[in-house]
Amino acid sequence: MPKRKAATPNRAFKVADQIQRDLTELIARELKDPRVGMVTIQAVEVTPDYAHAKIYFSLLTGDKAETTEALNQAAGFLRNGLFKRLHIHTVPTLHFLFDRTTERAADMNALIAQAVASRSKDE
Repeated sequence: MPKRKAATPNRAFKVADQIQRDLTELIARELKDPRVGMVTIQAVEVTPDYAHAKIYFSLLTGDKAETTEALNQAAGFLRNGLFKRLHIHTVPTLHFLFDRTTERAADMNALIAQAVASRSKDE
């Protein structure tokens, strides 16, 4: 029996991209929790069976821990909103994680600037 090919090779990426766009809109327009500040969805990773999705977000203002807690508490509400927008059989359970990439990038830029400044003083 030949191997069965996936229906659409990049379907998981397309679903993750659509979840990212829809969640951005849902959080901005429909989520009324005051603990959630200015959130940016950085990435979405969906498991192959579409049962779970890790949502990585960053914050412009607000407390990381408080916002993570608020988003995870609102995950059911947001999942329900996704269910109404997405046309897939299984809408994944949402797990929100704070993305530290922008913080690390700022720290690295500061270290590079510091190294360049000390190097120019030496010369």
